[in-house]
Amino acid sequence: MGKAKSQAFKEEFSLEERVQESQEIIAKYPDRVPVVAERYTKSDLPRWRRRSRSGVDIFCFFVFDHVGGNRFLVPRDMSVGQFIHILSARLHLAPGKALFVFVKNTLPQTSSLIESVYDSFKDEDGFLYMCYSSEKTFG
Repeated sequence: MGKAKSQAFKEEFSLEERVQESQEIIAKYPDRVPVVAERYTKSDLPRWRRRSRSGVDIFCFFVFDHVGGNRFLVPRDMSVGQFIHILSARLHLAPGKALFVFVKNTLPQTSSLIESVYDSFKDEDGFLYMCYSSEKTFG
């Protein structure tokens, strides 16, 4: 199994910047979880574009409520299935087009709450990193 790629956000910001941001988000919005969802590099799904601080285009998507700039949050009580449904809608996927979300190369159950996935898989910087793909496996 190949490794899921979720480096764009990590490459753009230092660990210290990401830790500070996640701590500020959690302190200000304790009922939300900071999530970064990025398209798997080999996926045929559309990419979300946003411009980095340096002006270089970074292909990634922050799935949360808009807080300011490019920062958003996901409700802790949202299920993974609801999250996938929202991603599908925002990606404008055709009906019947499959969408899979991976966390550390694991396919979380759609009935799992984002909070439990966050508690199990959050990164050292305080963000939950997810990759999305149209394929059920990486490779």
